[in-house]
Amino acid sequence: MNAVGIIPSRYGSTRFPGKPLALIGGKPMIQRVYEQCLKSNLTKVVVATDDERIAQCVKSFGGDFVMTSSEIENGTERCRVALSKWKVHFDFVVNVQGDEPLIDPRQINSLIDLLKNSGGEIATLISPALNWEEVENPNRVKVVKALNGKALYFSRSPIPHVRNERTTSPKNHFIHLGIYGFTSEALRKTEHLLESNLEKFESLEQLRWLENGMSIYTAVTDQRADSVDTKEDLLVIEKRYFL
Repeated sequence: MNAVGIIPSRYGSTRFPGKPLALIGGKPMIQRVYEQCLKSNLTKVVVATDDERIAQCVKSFGGDFVMTSSEIENGTERCRVALSKWKVHFDFVVNVQGDEPLIDPRQINSLIDLLKNSGGEIATLISPALNWEEVENPNRVKVVKALNGKALYFSRSPIPHVRNERTTSPKNHFIHLGIYGFTSEALRKTEHLLESNLEKFESLEQLRWLENGMSIYTAVTDQRADSVDTKEDLLVIEKRYFL
């Protein structure tokens, strides 16, 4: 079985335009993400972009890229379009976020293993909450799972609800990390799914998949990659790892 890692990358960003080309320790961020992917068990790594500047950057360090439309709305769709451009068959697709320049290759491997062994259509990572503030933060997506790791629900609200105030540890709540693995068939299937009610309520794409009966399995990790949303985040990472 083989797996392709696709890194969706667009130039336009409200908070940080040109983010993929921002230098971190002397290298463009997209290059650092790409190189971390190469350390994993992925068969192939490719950047899916809508911008010639990003494409030329990837070409300059010897990487592979696929041009996709600027009209594409999200990373899942960009990965699906990129997959459709190849004649080579891949069993699995890992959607790697382009703003995590220090992603641990072992996390990518855990998604590949989960897809191989769970029989699920989609795989993703979750991590124990660090504190109560994180549990209560609507920008941190929470997930509840079955004993076998199958995701039951994702929410911006604190789930499960703690009835007797804080009689439990925040580590009993799980935070969703935004990296996904798909079987190729499942990724193609998402093209035909309409926006669901749960997705509208929570503004979470994965609820469309759950509401349409698709299976999502989770793997627990204590590792959390530092992500870059703003220029300030970039400076923090440079100071922490490269100075």
